[in-house]
Parts: sequence; C-alpha cells; structure tokens
Amino acid sequence: MPIVVDIDVMLARRKMSVGELAERVGITPANLAVLKNDRAKAVRFTTLAALCEVLECQPGDLLRWEPDPDPVPESVAVSEAL
Repeated sequence: MPIVVDIDVMLARRKMSVGELAERVGITPANLAVLKNDRAKAVRFTTLAALCEVLECQPGDLLRWEPDPDPVPESVAVSEAL
C-alpha cells in the first residue's frame, strides 16, 4: 500500500509504549497494532487527531506516501474488473 504509517518512529522518539499510547488515545492495543503494522484500510480523523495530540506531532509525522513498487497498468486493472 502506498500510504505508510510511522507510528513506531514517533513512539521511539517519545519513548512511549504501544500500550501507553493506546490507553491515552482511547483505542485498543490490537487496533493500534493494525495501524502501526500497515494493515489498516482507513483511519478516522478523530483517531488521527488523538494520535497527534498525544504524540505532539502533525499528521505528516505519522503518515507518508510511497509509490507502489509494482503498479498494475490501468488497462490490466480495467480488464480484470470487467
């Protein structure tokens, strides 16, 4: 997925555990792990805002875009969808 979540980087900078962050944000450690390990399909703005507040950072400190290493050509994607 081209969106990468860098929560682990901010956790290290803040010397905070996943459990502490989850508790302070108000989400389960399991849901935080889904975000942290790039398995999430979406994130609510309220969750992102809470993460930023607790970690004292900006959304761009937690999320970054990386191009797909092997993008599927649009013609193939369209033909497979039909």
